[in-house]
Amino acid sequence: MCGRYVMARAIGDLVAESGAVEPEEGLDLRANWNVAPTADVAVVLERAVPASGGPGSADDDGREAGQPGNGEVRREVHVARWGLVPPWAKDPSTGSRAFNARSETVTEKPTFRAAVRARRCAVPVEGYYEWLKPAAGEKGPDGKAARKRPFYVHPADGSLIFFAGLYEWWKDESVPEGEPGRWLLSCSILTGPSPEAGTGDETLERLHALHDRLPLPMDAGTMDAWLEPVKLPSAEAAAQLVDRVREQAYRTASGWTLDEVGPEVGNVRNNGPELLVPACGPGQQDTLV
Repeated sequence: MCGRYVMARAIGDLVAESGAVEPEEGLDLRANWNVAPTADVAVVLERAVPASGGPGSADDDGREAGQPGNGEVRREVHVARWGLVPPWAKDPSTGSRAFNARSETVTEKPTFRAAVRARRCAVPVEGYYEWLKPAAGEKGPDGKAARKRPFYVHPADGSLIFFAGLYEWWKDESVPEGEPGRWLLSCSILTGPSPEAGTGDETLERLHALHDRLPLPMDAGTMDAWLEPVKLPSAEAAAQLVDRVREQAYRTASGWTLDEVGPEVGNVRNNGPELLVPACGPGQQDTLV
């Protein structure tokens, strides 16, 4: 799974690396080294802009920017709440439980099945945190039951990760038409099984040991296909696209590195680059594998 991540990159850098034409008008996201569900996050999506439309304009059917439509296809950066809120939800609190979507069932679950056919996005991150569960009966240095150990997972070359994601628009009926807050854009990150043991790749072996779930990264070609703003004709077609994402995920993830970090990251109030400092000193090695 993915329940915490880092995105401290400048918006300009994100636009350049994602291939987006421009960010959402007025987009303002602070650097965040401890992003948690329900936070405002950057998402990359494509939409077909009507000839008469422009950045941030409503599509012909009255929905706000970011929805599929007819016209020139543009890749854009928007701000969304992390935790997908389906259009039929009574209130946005349901999103707090939908920050991840299991790729194996995403075409079937009511919360995600419409989005996977028509509203796909990429969630850019610099890296994410995952916690290693202690073995049964394992003791810590103090002789007490061992605690979970956090690891920071990130590309070795410092590039961004683009996770496969879904997005939805939720309408707040209590807010008058045209007023700020009428529409809420929200998102979720797809996950899949972690690599199996015995691959022979050191990074994949460490990911296997760390957790049984993996947020699904995309290479450039897969991201192009995933973001294409078309409504797929069936759940089967959506499943084929999801399969494509899963099939290349391990290859993309093999370029990552895993660093054990301090327990401070467990508190969302802690937020700064110091969270990324490896817990192991120079010449030391963690005991993940």
